[in-house]
Amino acid sequence: MFEGKRILITGGTGSFGRAFTRRLLDKYDFERLIIYSRDEFKQFNMKNELIQIYGEEKIKKLRFFIGDVRDRERLYRAFYAVNYVIHAAAMKQVPTCEYNPFEAIKTNIHGAQNVIDAAIDRGISKVVALSTDKAVNPINLYGGTKLVSDKLFIAANAYTASKENVFSVVRYGNVAGSRGSVIPFFQKLIADGARSLPITNFAMTRFWITLDEGVDLVIKALKESKGGETYISKIPSFRITDLAKAIGGDEIELREIGIREGEKIHEVMVSKDDSSHVFEYDRHYIIYPQYDWWNVEDYYAPNGRQVASGFEYNSGTNKEWLSIDDLRQRLTIK
Repeated sequence: MFEGKRILITGGTGSFGRAFTRRLLDKYDFERLIIYSRDEFKQFNMKNELIQIYGEEKIKKLRFFIGDVRDRERLYRAFYAVNYVIHAAAMKQVPTCEYNPFEAIKTNIHGAQNVIDAAIDRGISKVVALSTDKAVNPINLYGGTKLVSDKLFIAANAYTASKENVFSVVRYGNVAGSRGSVIPFFQKLIADGARSLPITNFAMTRFWITLDEGVDLVIKALKESKGGETYISKIPSFRITDLAKAIGGDEIELREIGIREGEKIHEVMVSKDDSSHVFEYDRHYIIYPQYDWWNVEDYYAPNGRQVASGFEYNSGTNKEWLSIDDLRQRLTIK
């Protein structure tokens, strides 16, 4: 599906962008991949790392484009002759968004609107926006801005003159081992000689998704989306206390320090209120939109079944769980 195509990733130097770039270089024959981000040093490092892995000749297919999603004119320039856009740029740190609310709004909401406008006017075939569990029943500003962003991308399908412009959303929670996640935080504490690990709440659970699984879901959305879908992977849950023991050992002391502002005990990927328009598939769920323009039965992906009324996809009530040994294996801890 990528043969002869031009793809652009906003926020392309982040954890997802780097994983997606490696996947394309490993498995697909594309024409061009544009890494759109605002940090020249991260672009410099990413380019050099990829040259070391793939060689300079293969990296010639990449373009490192300095720009901010807040800059509408720059997006229009970057989107010229592009086929697919993956929108990964966002302010993601909950405390940072709480302390800098106007900046979060500019990036996560105004930036989303700029991406949509540029995509429609430049005739981008498909746009996939990355979302988060925190957009479901949000209790912090980050989640609130991403909820608005999701709504914007879904509603964008109503503004296109035809189905030549397709917008969809991919939602997942904290990515295992990504920058800012609890895994490298715990690992660094242990490496520095810590004999105890801080836990905000002993009852806390999270979903486990790897970067590769996140990339798989985005590629599925690019292949199959017809406009307005929200894709959610079926993934296992784990207890934060089990993760701490997997990293620090069974004898590690755990200290409960209290939940942080804007933090949830459990992640929710699908709310009960959405259950009336959620379909289940072998390895994922799709939330379909409820708009007048979504009225064609053919838009539904085949082989799905509607979930029961009141269904909720919650990390605390998930059917699939990772044990301490499972977590150790996934973390390659011997």
